[in-house]
Amino acid sequence: MDHLEERFLRLGLVLAGGGSRIRRLVAQAAPGGKPLIASLADNGAPRAVLETAAKLANAEAKTAAEHISAAGWRWLIPGDDQYPELLAAISDPPLGLFVRGRLDNRPAVAIVGSRKASPYGLQVARLLGEELGNAGVVMVSGMARGVDEAAHRGTLAAGGRSWAVWGTGPDRIYPPEHGELADKLAAEGALITEYPPGTPPRRHHFPERNRILAGLVRAVVVVEAAARSGALITARLAMEEGREVLAVPGNIFSELSVGPNTLLRVGARPLLTPRDLFDAIGCEPPAVTSASPDGGLLRFIGAGEALSADEIAVRTERPVGEVLGKLLALELAGEISRLSDGRYSRVRAPKERTTGSGE
Repeated sequence: MDHLEERFLRLGLVLAGGGSRIRRLVAQAAPGGKPLIASLADNGAPRAVLETAAKLANAEAKTAAEHISAAGWRWLIPGDDQYPELLAAISDPPLGLFVRGRLDNRPAVAIVGSRKASPYGLQVARLLGEELGNAGVVMVSGMARGVDEAAHRGTLAAGGRSWAVWGTGPDRIYPPEHGELADKLAAEGALITEYPPGTPPRRHHFPERNRILAGLVRAVVVVEAAARSGALITARLAMEEGREVLAVPGNIFSELSVGPNTLLRVGARPLLTPRDLFDAIGCEPPAVTSASPDGGLLRFIGAGEALSADEIAVRTERPVGEVLGKLLALELAGEISRLSDGRYSRVRAPKERTTGSGE
């Protein structure tokens, strides 16, 4: 079977509803051996599924490929240019990927967490996304509300590349309000799904797609997650595939800290600064410049003042989301502290300008 025939047969298997068992049998088939469909039959694949897939490969699969191509998507299988090498090696690889945008094999990290993240969790996710973007590392997440969205936007704001792995078909944006974000990700990175057109956001698809999310990356970072969380599923799958798992320690009184704190208990790496993440994946962090890490934000907080993020955003005439990321950078640098009521104050008084003898 040549590569083009295999491409349409794999798509036919997807359209026929081939699940985990079919995917694993396809992955086990010897390359260059007997035809794929014969190998599947020999290994006990259901005859009805194979017959349906063969019929679909000769008709509907080609039509579906044309339709998704017209919409800016491609159907990629192992052996195609841009197909991720790491993903092809997992225990349950997808039959193929629908992709809009561009994939490459540069280092990638997943940032995952709660859809109902706290302001602190959103700050951390955005900061880590920015750091990865500045370092040229791909940031991968699920485009969900909360941590996912914050991490995607942080990477995009830094001019980096970010991939979103969907639990729906390529024609079903979820959540629907993220259409603008999806367009930015497609332009600057990629949208990825294994589900065919028309697939709605079914509950079981999201845990299933998490194996792809984990399989694309060198490391998974869990920012905030409750005890029963999809982020913890992603972390478990990453551990099973030998990927690094890092967790951001959290407040012991917060339900959203149960997930990362539990991961730390069972051996995940603690992420205390962005440097911890770069050490885990063996990459250099972004070059440090002489510019202030806050981009001049610190000068808007006077000595003895305690200001909310909204108040600082008004003073600086910047979006609150951007201000929160800068404030977190200042907090990690020890320049400011976050008070119990959520306001921010300087740790040190601003330096007075000195007058030298030559002035």
